[in-house]
Amino acid sequence: MKAEAQDGVLAEIVAEAGRRAAAARRERARLEREAAAAPAPLDFVAALRAGDRIQVIAEIKRRSPSAGRLDGAAAGDVAALARGLAEAGAAALSVLTEGPHFGGSLDDLTRAAEAGVPVLRKDFLLDPAQVCEARAAGASAVLLIARLLDPARLAELVRAASDLGMAALVEVHREEELAPALAAGPPSVGVNARDLDTLDLDGRLVERLLPKLPASVAAVAESGLSRRGDVERVAACGADAALIGTAISGAPDPAGALRAFVGVRRASPRRSR
Repeated sequence: MKAEAQDGVLAEIVAEAGRRAAAARRERARLEREAAAAPAPLDFVAALRAGDRIQVIAEIKRRSPSAGRLDGAAAGDVAALARGLAEAGAAALSVLTEGPHFGGSLDDLTRAAEAGVPVLRKDFLLDPAQVCEARAAGASAVLLIARLLDPARLAELVRAASDLGMAALVEVHREEELAPALAAGPPSVGVNARDLDTLDLDGRLVERLLPKLPASVAAVAESGLSRRGDVERVAACGADAALIGTAISGAPDPAGALRAFVGVRRASPRRSR
């Protein structure tokens, strides 16, 4: 992990993430066996790049530090919720597995994987053992936050995912994170408009960074997408997919909310770099 000071809620989350990473390391041999025995992962990146429309990654999270409890996902059966989202047009699902601040669990991920679309483990992952843990639980992809990982460890986790037949979605929150993120060789990159420290949104960050992503990676816009017009905006910037979180997880009818975001046409392909 980077030796960069973290403040406030992020510091708490990262400290807890370190404890969970250490626990996973102690169980790595078992996790590797379980990952090897798990069904083959679905193709996350192919799902994001399918067709001529922006693909939607629908998020399942029970609560968040910025929005509190999210009733659309906090109540009811996760497997039924995941099936409903897949039927409503989600190309993939993002499942929060962090417990103390987001109310998630690996069991939520396993249940969501029953829906038959690729599932992304969204968490604060720090160690390759946690990538094995994700694969054992049914994930097809893992989120890796560039801010939290030095370049060597980020590349190691991207390789760990690839070795298990999974994809890595490397997430950036600042322009200076983009070069090291791409150097790690991920098949997909997400630009997250929410500042990790303040939790404030900067919609222009997505507009600045998405066009800079090479055509060789799947480009994902994250955070602050609350209406169809937001998806149209990121489509114009070159997004392949949009990850929709609170607008779906917090809605009384998550599947109905998702339908409002589905079907936006992609812009012209980004240039290769």
